Amino acid sequence: MLRTKPTILAIVLALCGISVANAAVVIGGTRVVFPAQTRDVSLRLENKGGDPALVQVWVDDGDERSTPTSAHAPFAITPPVFRIDPGNGHALRIVHVGDDVPRDKEVLYWLNVLEIPPKASDAESKNVLQFAFRHRLKLLHRPKDLPSSPDRAVATLRWSIEQGVDGASLKVVNPSPYHVSFNAVDLHTSEGAGSPVSLGGGMVAPGASLGFPLSKDRDSFDTAKVDFVTINDFGATVRGSAAVDR
Repeated sequence: MLRTKPTILAIVLALCGISVANAAVVIGGTRVVFPAQTRDVSLRLENKGGDPALVQVWVDDGDERSTPTSAHAPFAITPPVFRIDPGNGHALRIVHVGDDVPRDKEVLYWLNVLEIPPKASDAESKNVLQFAFRHRLKLLHRPKDLPSSPDRAVATLRWSIEQGVDGASLKVVNPSPYHVSFNAVDLHTSEGAGSPVSLGGGMVAPGASLGFPLSKDRDSFDTAKVDFVTINDFGATVRGSAAVDR
């Protein structure tokens, strides 16, 4: 499940005696996989709060500043705006309305879910600050009959330590037609004596590469191994490891 956390600003304002609205809408998943052979898919939303919530949804092609009127993506959502009462749920219907997408690899889009809280009943009598919470989920359009399976994509990754103008980096190349998302990447070296270097997370697209900057030059590494945690179609974490070329 995905849920928005309170921001630091919200916590500070709460300590100052100003009321703050909290995110109440819970989304039934951390990503949406859209099979190309399917005309539409559904996603469940639930209102776990005590007040009604107005929700607006749209899909974009990677522009974080997109709005429902400026977004570009071959998808339509019905309905685009709706209300969810406390304790109730709602199923989004996402429809694919375009055909000009690659058929040899996944394409990444983003599903935006904007939660607009109702006006506070005591807004006239005291200071009240309310937030509109925007959730942003990956939407993966997956062509039919891709070679291998998503679970096999991790096994095809190639890891190496590369030297660049700005220093060395741990590079991962993804030859598969699937996106691979990392929750964590840890580099083990012979120098580290068992203490891994934590490099964070990220995502590598099909046929692309991703670099994790290192604090030392490539010649400083003798042997290396990488441990990583990936996120599968269901939002579950899967651990893996691989040797690193240098």
